[in-house]
Amino acid sequence: MGTGQNGFPGGGRRGILLKGQLARTLVGLIVTAIAGYISFYITLPALNIHATEFYVFAVFLCAVYFACVLVTSGIRITGGLPEYFQFVKKQGKLPAVVLIVLAALYVFGSVSSMVIFRAGAYSKLLKIEQGDFTRDVEEISFDKIPLLDKESAQKLGDRKLGELSDMVSQFEVSEDYTQINYKNRPVRVTPLMYGDVIKWFNNRAQGLPAFLIIDMASQEADVVRLKEGIKYSQSEHFGRKIERYLRFRYPTFMFDLPTFEVDDGNNSYWICPRIVKTIGLFGGTDIRGAVLVNAVTGEAQYYEDVPSWVDRVFTAELITEQYDYYGQYHNGFINSIFGQKDVTVTTSGYNYIAMNDDVYVYTGITSVGGDQSNIGFILTNERTKATKYYPCAGATETSAMSSAEGVVQHLAYEATFPLLLNISSQPTYFMALKDNARLVKMYAMVNVGQYQIVATGATVSACEQAYIALMEQNSIIKQAVPVETEAKGKIAEIRTAVRDGNSYYYLRLEGEKVFYAVPASQSELVVILNVGDEVSIRYDETSGGEIRTAFSVKRAGAG
Repeated sequence: MGTGQNGFPGGGRRGILLKGQLARTLVGLIVTAIAGYISFYITLPALNIHATEFYVFAVFLCAVYFACVLVTSGIRITGGLPEYFQFVKKQGKLPAVVLIVLAALYVFGSVSSMVIFRAGAYSKLLKIEQGDFTRDVEEISFDKIPLLDKESAQKLGDRKLGELSDMVSQFEVSEDYTQINYKNRPVRVTPLMYGDVIKWFNNRAQGLPAFLIIDMASQEADVVRLKEGIKYSQSEHFGRKIERYLRFRYPTFMFDLPTFEVDDGNNSYWICPRIVKTIGLFGGTDIRGAVLVNAVTGEAQYYEDVPSWVDRVFTAELITEQYDYYGQYHNGFINSIFGQKDVTVTTSGYNYIAMNDDVYVYTGITSVGGDQSNIGFILTNERTKATKYYPCAGATETSAMSSAEGVVQHLAYEATFPLLLNISSQPTYFMALKDNARLVKMYAMVNVGQYQIVATGATVSACEQAYIALMEQNSIIKQAVPVETEAKGKIAEIRTAVRDGNSYYYLRLEGEKVFYAVPASQSELVVILNVGDEVSIRYDETSGGEIRTAFSVKRAGAG
């Protein structure tokens, strides 16, 4: 049997033959680099041994290299399997060594990350403090209670864009709707997105011209038009697509999904949390800072300590996952299976609470047995992950939803997932009731501790009044006795609002921070008052808070 010029059996036609091992290796490396760049550009894997996609990417590179060497060698298997395996052994040493090292690293990383061996470490991912609900969760006024869930906000956003003839033909509304605190208001914000590739091509130079703000309390939708359009977003293509833009600037970082936020100056950013693995190679998922990308200019900066105006760094899913690790494994892995002493888990849903210029994730805590009662709940700051646990035996959120729906079962309304409020120092589930068209028709409040206490109303005010009356009737709270007090001074500020169809005037006196709410139906004088007028206001001292309930207002010195 003859041999060819490269020393392989067969001779004759072998396709394109390259002389020498060095030439084949160089060609293999060049082709692998090109294929690797294309794959990296499309799939965007993190070049990090803690990322599972890194191993897939590395295996792909090894396969490309080996296939390229096979092709460039021009081999024909005429000598049977022995010669073939000999060739494979000779030419595949480099990729084989790389694959063996990667496989060993992956197996070691997987085993070292298993909960069965590291239960104690998993249980310590989330640090939990004991909280005082009445002290930590302040009662909020009607105009700051979020009345909309994400679904309702999306409907308002789509409707608002439909009113804008200059935008609706080219753009759509993104489904992000991130909940943030904006100018001390609970809102959801979302950018526009290109309608399709053709519309992207026509508008990419100017960028996305606006973003939407949905006020969750007033239920108003506003379009914020930008002087310079958003150039970096999830609806972009090529280098300005936010995920690709991040990957090429931070190739070793693992990122959670970017979220859209705006600061009080209407500057738009993508908040890109950096994921780290803290247990073994692949376990103990946590967040360590975030990269903030200016959505207009593309300026990017990594912050380990995220600026305080940012509201969302830790996702609700990650928070509930970390609590579940704590609840199940703080007494050891064996206890989580046998005995299950003090084993708890989060309930099936979560919601958000805006407090102190931050957004908190709320979720209930129940025993692992799967009963229909909570033993408490947690509040976690989405920016810092600071978590407090509040013991409070009561109904789960789904039980509370069923209770509210039962009161209006003749109307077939469906309850939204509850929001946790402090009403008269009582933990209270608050939810909207929707009809079949998904429109909000009523509101409901359910006492967490005694979920048979259910009140409904067409307005938030009417619902709260009915709820407080029910708690007084059931001796949950004592009936408040108004204490009439007088305040005198010059009017420093006047604001107006409509509540339940009635006009209210909110007066602030010089040197004070509180407002006195005066209904126009009880005082005709309040309609013609001006800043600087000397007045005397009779109000209820027990109403407390930033807004006091006023009974009457007179000009100073009037009888």
